[in-house]
Amino acid sequence: MPSVELFRSIRCFLLDLDGTFYLGNQLLPGARDLIEFFETKGMEYLFLTNNSSRSPRRYLERLRGFGIPVQPGHIFTSADATLYYLHQHFSGRRLYLVGTPDLEEQFQQEGFTLTDQNPEVVVVGFDTTLTYNKLWKLCRWVSQGLPYITTHPDINCPTEDGFMPDIGAVIAFVQASTGRLPDVVIGKPHPPMVEALCHKLALSPAQLCMVGDRLYTDIAMKDAGVYTVLVLSGETKPEDLISSPFQPDFVFSNLADLLNSLQKVIV
Repeated sequence: MPSVELFRSIRCFLLDLDGTFYLGNQLLPGARDLIEFFETKGMEYLFLTNNSSRSPRRYLERLRGFGIPVQPGHIFTSADATLYYLHQHFSGRRLYLVGTPDLEEQFQQEGFTLTDQNPEVVVVGFDTTLTYNKLWKLCRWVSQGLPYITTHPDINCPTEDGFMPDIGAVIAFVQASTGRLPDVVIGKPHPPMVEALCHKLALSPAQLCMVGDRLYTDIAMKDAGVYTVLVLSGETKPEDLISSPFQPDFVFSNLADLLNSLQKVIV
């Protein structure tokens, strides 16, 4: 494990939300103080979430409701990264989008036409308004061979009383029905997310540090050259590290412990 002196070289800290910064309606220990530290020191930070069920505006409202002084530029979701990818590779194509009204609005504001009649590309987000009819149409278009993209790979989404099935469960459903997995998965830890981040921030992966609670998404970003911090305030338990192929650069109990280390090296 490297020395905490490494933190001096980080140009932007990427903060996961669910299970890292808050859980349900509760801020997790150190969350508010960490942002105050970043603001005081003039350090760059970005809230980075795979959860595409809410628009960046909703996250902005939620964080401000906690009293966190965030600006729109502080929030980046897997949906933002997906839109960046689509503009590069499928600009002007008609999309069949499985997503919440928030996600639909975000895609329409970016100029994409959404349809369930002869689409050209299938895009699946974390849809908390999912219906059997949506799944039926999704499997129809996937089985016909249309390009199949998902905003992120998360199997479950953490909640105060356990978890709720996330997009990974939908991916498994579609695979069972059609035999296909997504052609492209966008969110953490996959290359399209890192590419979109580096484009937005004008930084290299080695100048970034991902702070999160999930090994196979947050910590796996280490494979893309991003430094990683695991906090044990969410999904991951210490014993999970023993057999995991994803090993963080640093491990802290929560954001309060991370802040304590940052205060020692950044003065």
